[in-house]
Amino acid sequence: MTPNNRGALFMVLAMAGFAVEDALIKGMGGALPPGQIIAMLGAFGGLALLIVLRLRGVALFPPETLSGPVILRNLSEAFGTVCFVTALVKVDLATASAILQATPLVVTLGAVLFLGETVGWRRWAAMSVGFLGVLVILRPGMAGFDPAALWAVGGMLGLAFRDLATRRVPASMDSLQLSFQAFALLVPVGLALSVTSGLAPLTPTLLGTVALCATIGLFAYWTIVSAMRLGDVSYVTPFRYSRMVFALFIGIGIFGERPDLLTWLGIALIIGSGLYTFFRERRVAAQSATA
Repeated sequence: MTPNNRGALFMVLAMAGFAVEDALIKGMGGALPPGQIIAMLGAFGGLALLIVLRLRGVALFPPETLSGPVILRNLSEAFGTVCFVTALVKVDLATASAILQATPLVVTLGAVLFLGETVGWRRWAAMSVGFLGVLVILRPGMAGFDPAALWAVGGMLGLAFRDLATRRVPASMDSLQLSFQAFALLVPVGLALSVTSGLAPLTPTLLGTVALCATIGLFAYWTIVSAMRLGDVSYVTPFRYSRMVFALFIGIGIFGERPDLLTWLGIALIIGSGLYTFFRERRVAAQSATA
C-alpha cells in the first residue's frame, strides 16, 4: 500500500473507533448520568496519558499551560465534550454525529472572524449550505424539533473553538500534554455536573465498559495522528466523514434508529458542503503556491 492509502486506512480505523466509543457512551447513558460518564472517561484517559508522559520524561503542566490559547483550548474541549456526551445520551446517534460533522465549517468561519483568514464567495456559499443542513436536521419551529439536539450543536461549537485555539497554542507544547490536560479537566467538570444528578452505583460491567470506551478513544486518537503523519493531509482528511457512515450503521443496526428523509437530506448537505469547502481550500492553496 502507498503511504496515502495507509493513511486513509488509519483515518477510517480512527473514525470507526470514535463511532464505537460514541455508541458505548450512548449505551451507558441508561445506567449512568452524563457527568459521571465524563468524569470516569477523563480519569481513565488521563491516567493512561500520565503514564506515557512520565515514561517519556515530559512535564504534565509546562509553563505554557497558563497561556491564553491553552486555557481557551482546554475550556472549549471540556464544554464541547460535556455537550456532546449529553447529546449522545439524549438524542439519536445519527443525529448527534451528523451535527458534529459541521465542525470543520464552523472552524472555517471562526478562522475568518477571529484569525483574519479570507475566503471567497464559493466557500461562503458552501458554509451556508452546511449550516442549512444543520437547520434541516434540527428543524426548529417544526413538529419534529427536539430541544435536546441543541446539545449536539453545543458540542460542535465547543470542539470548533478548541480547534481554533489549537492554532495559537505555543509550538513548544506537546500534543500529548494537551490531550492529558483535556482529559484531566474532565474529571472535576464531570464531578461538578454530578452534584445535581448524583452518582449511580457502579457494576463490574459498567467499569469494564468505561475502560473499554477510554481504550478505544485512545486507540482512535493514536490512529488519527498516525494517519496524518503517513499520508498527505489533502488525501487523508476527507476520510474523516466515514465516521458518519459508521454512526449510521450502528444507530440503525444496534439502537434501532430510523432517520427520516429530512435527516438524510441534512446529512447530505453537511457532508457535501464540507467536502467542497475542503477541496476548494486545497485548490486555492495550490494556486497561491504556484503564483
